[in-house]
Amino acid sequence: MTDTGDTIVKFSLPPIGVWTGALDTVPASRARELAAELESLGYGALWIPEVAGRDPFVHLSFLLSATERLIGATGIANIWARDAVATSCATKALTEAFPERVLIGLGVSHQNLVGGLRGHDYAKPLTAMREYLDGIEGAPYTAQRPATPARYVLAALRPKMLGLAGERTQGAHPYFVTPEHTARARETLGTGPLLCPEQAVVLETDPEKARVIGRVYTRTYLAQPNYVNNIRTLGFTEEDLAPEGGSDAFVDALVAWGDVDTVVARVKEHLDAGADHVAVQALPAEKRALPDAQWRELAAPLAALRR
Repeated sequence: MTDTGDTIVKFSLPPIGVWTGALDTVPASRARELAAELESLGYGALWIPEVAGRDPFVHLSFLLSATERLIGATGIANIWARDAVATSCATKALTEAFPERVLIGLGVSHQNLVGGLRGHDYAKPLTAMREYLDGIEGAPYTAQRPATPARYVLAALRPKMLGLAGERTQGAHPYFVTPEHTARARETLGTGPLLCPEQAVVLETDPEKARVIGRVYTRTYLAQPNYVNNIRTLGFTEEDLAPEGGSDAFVDALVAWGDVDTVVARVKEHLDAGADHVAVQALPAEKRALPDAQWRELAAPLAALRR
């Protein structure tokens, strides 16, 4: 998808990136240093979220300015946070400044973050996304135009949103998923669109310690109906999806923990299942801590993976 609706060539996205919200927890100067380090370690993309922290477009602008090749992606920019014209203009401005280094993931987010936090009507998220994409395609832009296309993917889990992602954007960025979901998503999307799942990981070989860390992550997303409804389609039981973070089997399925080889093997499962790119989210042992030691330890083994 471009903002004019033209068909564009598939984005050349390296197979491995980092997904992290941790850069919000450090000063901007330190975030820039870490982005540069991630690039030097060989990661191809850096995905950042949006809830109520730094504006992701502003954040990407100073992270990309500290790097030379790293692709900056949003995972995701909330469509309720700004109108379609604002998103189109911000995406084009970033793309003009950093050609072929910007990928904007858009998502409908969740009821509590849309109706509760922002006061919008969350009644028809699929319709809202379709109309939002219409708005992007029709948005004016009076500044210097980018020489390369503005590129988008959608946060998509289930067939209808995956279908919209494949039809109207570069592809899909599924979050909180398993390699089995990646295989299903690839079947739904077909061979053309990008498929960029997120995979949570913990470099910890002690099962109890690893699952304690993993449950902080799974507990957060089991509170969101969108994720729970998708996970149910993958064969998990109600017992597996207990609100306190789920069963051991569930945690193990959503969080790849263990030694480096075990973690890398799970990432490879996504690539083998049809992913073009995997956004690896290293989970820290403590809230608001940086998982930078895990980034460093995983860098070379992950860089050896190929699609």
